[in-house]
Amino acid sequence: MFKALTSFILLFTSTVAYAQSKDALIIDLPSLKKSSWTQQEFENAELITDFVQNLMNNHNFDYILEHYNDSAYVQHNRNLPDKVTGLVDFLTEFVEEYPDYTYDVKHIYVDGDYVIFHSHATLEREDRGDDQKGMNIIDTWRIEEGRIVEHWDSIQALDFSMRVYSLISGGDIANSNGVF
Repeated sequence: MFKALTSFILLFTSTVAYAQSKDALIIDLPSLKKSSWTQQEFENAELITDFVQNLMNNHNFDYILEHYNDSAYVQHNRNLPDKVTGLVDFLTEFVEEYPDYTYDVKHIYVDGDYVIFHSHATLEREDRGDDQKGMNIIDTWRIEEGRIVEHWDSIQALDFSMRVYSLISGGDIANSNGVF
């Protein structure tokens, strides 16, 4: 009986993991954690990981608005509207056009109240894992008293179609916060 139950649990777990791997990328914070982080830095990384996982991979915008809709969020990407609501509005439209958009975090760096993700974003499911496709993105967030208050990013298009997309979509200035 115990062997049968154990086999069932292993089969079920592997099936769930396989299904999730095909649909959503999961940010693996434990494997990206640095031993030099303080407890506060780890908590800051957890906060940003939850935010990014639900925003960029799960596209769970209701969750983001419920947990992170804070008027203090200053956006420094000049092509995105200010505030979390502006970001959610932009991404809601974006994922309607690119429902397979994902954000694969490769590195996490934390320095006090600043959390930096170095990631590979792709628009199409078949481009996941192909470092010749999509975008190389470095995002920086500043946290204050447990709240995300600022965001900067730098984006490098990796292939021709992403360079064209960047040229077409890169001209509108949506906030007056400046890039620095």
